[in-house]
Amino acid sequence: MRILIVTSQFPVAADPTRGRPLQQTATALARIADVRVLSPVAVYPRWARPRSYLFKPAEAATVGVDAEYVTYPALPLVSRAFNGALCARAVAAPLARYKPDVVLSYWLYPDAYGALIACRRAGYPLVAGARGSDIRVRDAVSRWLTRRVVRAAQRLLVVSEDLGRLAVSDYGADAWRVRVIANGCDAPTFHLGDRAAARSALGVADAAQLIVYVGRLVPEKGLRELLDAGHEVAPRHEALEIALVGDGPMRVELETRIAAQAAPRVRLAGVQPPTTVAQWMTAADLVVLPSYSEGHPNVLVEALACGRPIVATTVGGIPEVVDKASGILVPPRDAKALAIAMSDALSREWDERSLSRRFSRGWDEVAADTLRACEEARAEFARR
Repeated sequence: MRILIVTSQFPVAADPTRGRPLQQTATALARIADVRVLSPVAVYPRWARPRSYLFKPAEAATVGVDAEYVTYPALPLVSRAFNGALCARAVAAPLARYKPDVVLSYWLYPDAYGALIACRRAGYPLVAGARGSDIRVRDAVSRWLTRRVVRAAQRLLVVSEDLGRLAVSDYGADAWRVRVIANGCDAPTFHLGDRAAARSALGVADAAQLIVYVGRLVPEKGLRELLDAGHEVAPRHEALEIALVGDGPMRVELETRIAAQAAPRVRLAGVQPPTTVAQWMTAADLVVLPSYSEGHPNVLVEALACGRPIVATTVGGIPEVVDKASGILVPPRDAKALAIAMSDALSREWDERSLSRRFSRGWDEVAADTLRACEEARAEFARR
């Protein structure tokens, strides 16, 4: 089967870990199907470029799959309602050249909306994939356009049961078209390891109580609440350290705040390759994800595979990953509740071997489930 994956959530030179679960899905899928990735990216005039905008195509060798990047013009906010149509224009020619059996598009708007328009014009079936915040849309225009994709796709892939329910209840998706395909885990990279050796390699003291966050440095990840909670916990845990692994538009704000407070020690580790992320998780006592919204966060699956307990918020698909045996869940935007949970988790004894056995689903299984959904979509489209 020839599958064209259309998604902007794919590695770029300035952010090589961007869309890592989709890259891993595409790489595994390429072992059982003929796969090409088409990544449409909005480009802005220099005077209107968002501070968080990072785009330069990634080197082919670092992506691990046949990929092409195409661009379309955009203006922040102004062109939002038209970005889907502009995306469709950008993907039309590559779509015609590749002649896929199925188009699989992750990120509902503008990517999957653009793919939908292009598919309708060229006569191809569409499988759309929702990751989390792309289906929790706030502005009315994007929400209306997203609804069109959700209702029109031959199959809708979601990463959690929570997102599947949301697609049906809020967007009118046909339940029988929805397939829940949770993320996998790269077991050769994320597994139980030697904490002392990881700490030595990263320069973390043996006696430290290390909390690790992995992800984008953006307010929606609850990073202000995390630092507030860390400040609250520090007097009771004098060896407390926090490591923030990732980068993003909050970096300067975080640097200023870190410089102004005495405790706890906070490290900004920057964007790291998966092997180093696994090293930070292995070194950790606790992995924290205080997000306001999530789909099925792969970072938590990876943390558990490394045998580390979790403190996270009760949003999206997180409760499908974390239970009382593997961590503590708290309401979002509540620094005090987060502080109590962090302190409790640091004071408990956790069975790291038991935690590390909770997730054994690999990316090959994700690819097999995805291929099955694409085959269903192709068969249904042929009957029309």
